[in-house]
Amino acid sequence: MHISLDGFVAGPNGEMDWIKVDEEIFDYVGKRISEGDTALYGRVTYQMMENYWPTAADKPAATKHDIEHSKWYKKVRKVVVSKTMKDAGLTNTNIISDNLSDRINEIKQQAGEDILLFGSPTATHSLIQQNLIDGYWLFVNPVILGRGIPLFADIKDKIKLNLLTTRQFTCGVTELNYVLDRQ
Repeated sequence: MHISLDGFVAGPNGEMDWIKVDEEIFDYVGKRISEGDTALYGRVTYQMMENYWPTAADKPAATKHDIEHSKWYKKVRKVVVSKTMKDAGLTNTNIISDNLSDRINEIKQQAGEDILLFGSPTATHSLIQQNLIDGYWLFVNPVILGRGIPLFADIKDKIKLNLLTTRQFTCGVTELNYVLDRQ
């Protein structure tokens, strides 16, 4: 998740034009997500991804990142948290519309690699509130937005974290990788 220094994941109208990405970040993230076999999205983010990634590699000006991520996106199992979408006709995609905790825990118990949550602030809020997130992989951008869509909202209890890694990128973005301290 990309985040501003003051904790926002998008501007007030969903703007993400402040997010800094470059080849260094793309390469780093590409290696990390290749370890995951399940991508978790909210409906809005899923629809945005679905409109671009299945054919991104086929475009004449496709970058190395476009080609690699498109290939990964096509093969990864996708899970969408949505009360309005239906499974019908979706390829390699499952919808969770109710019993979020039970359904996510079922997926966690299945054989496989990491489940990676991409963007999706509304879904993230629901997952945080039900204690379903095991770690936070944040890319802190060197910007203060002042207002927008917060990453953390309606937190009822303190969430203790342990820092696993940090990394500073040339563009000024800092990666913070945390795992929950369940003690």
